Amino acid sequence: MTILAAAAPEPGTDDVTGHYYYPPDDMRAARGEGVYLYDEDGRRYLDCSAGTFNLSLGYSHPEIVATIRERAGELVHVTSKFQTAPGNELVRRLVGIAPEGLNRVHLKSSSGSDANEAAIKMAQHHTGRTDVVSLFRGHLGQTISMIGASGAAFRRAPFSFASTGVVHVPDPYCGRCFYRQSRDTCGLLCVERINDFIDFASSGKVAAVIVEPISGNGGNIVAPEGYLARLRQLCDERDIVLIFDEIQTGFGRTGRMFAAEHFGVTPDVLTFGKGLGGSGLPIAGLLTRERMTGLAGHHINSTFGGNVLASAVAAKTIEIIGRPGFLENVRETGAYIMERLRDLAGRVRCITDVRGVGLMIGIEVVDRAGRPSAELTGHLADVAQRRGLLMRTSLYGFGNVLKVRPALILQRAEAEEMCDRIEELFVTVDREQV
Repeated sequence: MTILAAAAPEPGTDDVTGHYYYPPDDMRAARGEGVYLYDEDGRRYLDCSAGTFNLSLGYSHPEIVATIRERAGELVHVTSKFQTAPGNELVRRLVGIAPEGLNRVHLKSSSGSDANEAAIKMAQHHTGRTDVVSLFRGHLGQTISMIGASGAAFRRAPFSFASTGVVHVPDPYCGRCFYRQSRDTCGLLCVERINDFIDFASSGKVAAVIVEPISGNGGNIVAPEGYLARLRQLCDERDIVLIFDEIQTGFGRTGRMFAAEHFGVTPDVLTFGKGLGGSGLPIAGLLTRERMTGLAGHHINSTFGGNVLASAVAAKTIEIIGRPGFLENVRETGAYIMERLRDLAGRVRCITDVRGVGLMIGIEVVDRAGRPSAELTGHLADVAQRRGLLMRTSLYGFGNVLKVRPALILQRAEAEEMCDRIEELFVTVDREQV
């Protein structure tokens, strides 16, 4: 039998879309500046998603570009066995901004999935136990183990694999409470019942509880007041390691350097990534309590972990975010957007909730019958792009929440433009649903 290879594109052409493993969007990005992305035809798009929620300083931030140019001529990468000036500076800055008690830095990861796997391995080593508790809608990464630890069965359905014992528990989703309670009388049942899951649904050997303080891909669910504090108490009572996945919430996204500060709770391990790269450099890692150390050589040690160029950019990113007024602007623009979107929710039928903190905001979409609608949410995102507005949906297109997470450099005038265009989008699409 003769096997014919796919025909290669003609020399001098760039029509290679048929060779992608999965087909990309038709839009061809050419350049970016601030909160705007431009395609090859020069059309401008206001990016409500900051790339993949990782461009905390927007596209082509001038100080980040200058840092890249300066460092690229000296040293781009070296094995993380060695110290470098950018690496040491980044460690110093991370310890300086970390929640109290988190004074050890692990930088040998280059993605959030790596960082979360390293955190779980650390917890297993520290406790001598194996199981992990995570949330129904939690998204912890895309490696095979992190797909297993994440919620949402559709992510695991195509695969057959053995992984760490995982106990999935209901989210603290007050709008659609799993226990059909109301927050004023529930007594935080969503935490209390975790004891039952541990006692009756685990192997009896739970090492860690891992949660996002605000769910990233699971619908922008904000932990209700008291939830994380009670979860901290539960973990202390049972000698379980508490891990905060702050890969999306970290570095100013909530208007604080870390969401842990917003909720007044410090975990044992905090994972980070995404926004630390400023304008798109890949870097991730962990902050831990001193007592969690001692597993050298057994964590995920990525080839590109601790990359010198990325470390230099990350240190500069922390410096910029920490400047006077920066986080205050995040809180103020976030509050303005929330006010505008909640007003809009009162005027269109397809929005049932607007929730968030800082510039991490979600719009929950329902159909005419009030049912969560992934189809309508995807339609809104498609129409938005045609109108020059880039928006992403929850659960990789299977969810019913539109995510509003622009670059943290967003200014008031840009926030007004964004809200005006979102309002036009929803009013137009809502009329179509008659």
